[in-house]
Amino acid sequence: MRHLMSPLDLSVEELDRLLDLANDIEANPSRYAHSCEGKKLATLFYEPSTRTRLSFEAAMLNLGGSVLGFSSADSSSAAKGESVSDTIRIISCYADICAMRHPKEGAPLVASMKSSIPVINAGDGGHQHPTQTLTDLLTIRSLKGRLDNFTIGLCGDLKFGRTVHSLIQALIRYPNVRFILISPEELRLPDNIRDGVLRKNNQDFREEVRLEDAIPELDLLYMTRVQ
Repeated sequence: MRHLMSPLDLSVEELDRLLDLANDIEANPSRYAHSCEGKKLATLFYEPSTRTRLSFEAAMLNLGGSVLGFSSADSSSAAKGESVSDTIRIISCYADICAMRHPKEGAPLVASMKSSIPVINAGDGGHQHPTQTLTDLLTIRSLKGRLDNFTIGLCGDLKFGRTVHSLIQALIRYPNVRFILISPEELRLPDNIRDGVLRKNNQDFREEVRLEDAIPELDLLYMTRVQ
């Protein structure tokens, strides 16, 4: 059994195969309409979400499966003090796979350690958002035809933007990807990503405050909102 906590849980070869599969599903949806028939997805969303939660639920329904779960901590037993570990033990009896979003970093990882079904991290605090990264990689490949040899600008809230952190970790594994980090001083990329990921891997990057100073060099611009 495998869980998905980070883009690094998948090798580059697995990522490429997964993106190929996504392209085929998009082109031939009827071929996959019963792929998850008889299977149940539990969406455990401890913080509000519109796009991510509905994307998971729509995808499962499109694949012929069904969905159960909750859309906020207030509508679950977490409001009465139930732990993530206890919740996932119960949910494991009801569903075949779980997608969890939680405001605390590492909560889906804790759940995966106690779960008897696969757990997907649908966003944990300012840490990771691997499924958004898969979507971003698919979009980049669809637009550019490749996942290497380009300069990407990451602009906005780079401090708390978990999508940025996940995307950087995924893209450094492809050759000749250059990063320009664009944000005000207060929202700069945290040290654990700047030093622990980019510098540690000898990645080409620089930091800018003004978007106008970076635009002429970019092949792609990735915008984020303040978290």
